[in-house]
Amino acid sequence: MSKETLKNSLRTISDFPVKGILFWDVTTLFKDAVCLHELEEVLYEMYKDRGITKVVGIESRGFIMGAALAVRLGAGFVMARKPGKLPADVLEESYDKEYGRDTIQIHKDAITEDDVVLLHDDLLATGGTMCAAYRLVQRFHPKQAYVNFIIELEHLNGRANFPEEVCLETVLQV
Repeated sequence: MSKETLKNSLRTISDFPVKGILFWDVTTLFKDAVCLHELEEVLYEMYKDRGITKVVGIESRGFIMGAALAVRLGAGFVMARKPGKLPADVLEESYDKEYGRDTIQIHKDAITEDDVVLLHDDLLATGGTMCAAYRLVQRFHPKQAYVNFIIELEHLNGRANFPEEVCLETVLQV
């Protein structure tokens, strides 16, 4: 299987979640055992030699491959969640979205200065949520932090919203 096959397995849905949006649905990759395995393999090959000690999955689709990749890399898994979802003390970062303001949180004890962190989510559109998650992770002062997405919507140029020093990689560009 190839990245082109993965790309061809994606589903698009018009006017979701609101009119005018073309939604790129990764659940078609997750439900197909062959695609899921191939996606895990591609992600593993991208990060296997980088010394990753923690994978941060962004709520909620980032949890799926983030957790699978953490297991494969022998790393811990950290959830970055919306407010009120994590039970212990948290650090948080707020950010602006197209239609309001939101916040992302991580447990205060989730990451240490000795960690090499991979932040993972399903889709890079404008990058708002991941930029906030990246800033939040940087407050823990890890040795290194990488950013990864399954899909990048190139026409939205979300990559430009990240600081230049961010190592940002995607599996598929559409």
